[in-house]
Amino acid sequence: MRKSAATLLALKGELSRSLERYTRQREDIVQRCVVADARGDVKGAQVLRRDQEQAQALIRSTRESLDRAEVDARLLLEAASEVGARAAELRIERHSASARLTAGSLVTGAMREQVERIEKVLAVDAARDEVERAHALAEIYREERGEGEPSK
Repeated sequence: MRKSAATLLALKGELSRSLERYTRQREDIVQRCVVADARGDVKGAQVLRRDQEQAQALIRSTRESLDRAEVDARLLLEAASEVGARAAELRIERHSASARLTAGSLVTGAMREQVERIEKVLAVDAARDEVERAHALAEIYREERGEGEPSK
């Protein structure tokens, strides 16, 4: 877009200078035509009138080109504005996504720690259950052993 803007700016400058040059040429031709008419130079006046018409056509064409360049400049500015707005939206979206990713990572880390704590608690509970089972088996073993012994 920058290249387009620079090109458009250069074109507008060139067209403006051309318009000024053609306008000066036409004014010069008009003055020369007045002088030719005053001198009675019919052929010279005819040639100058054709030159004047050509200069007028160049002025008209240059103005049209300058008008198109103005329209193009407005369109380019609108496009640049839209691109700028979209870029800002994308920056906000990227920032938001980054924040969500960071939050997700933190939640994942916290969940991992919680899972580790739960696994430790489950391991302790399992060990406690094993100890209780061992005590129960020992109690059963003692009871069975106690029944098999003669009473005193």
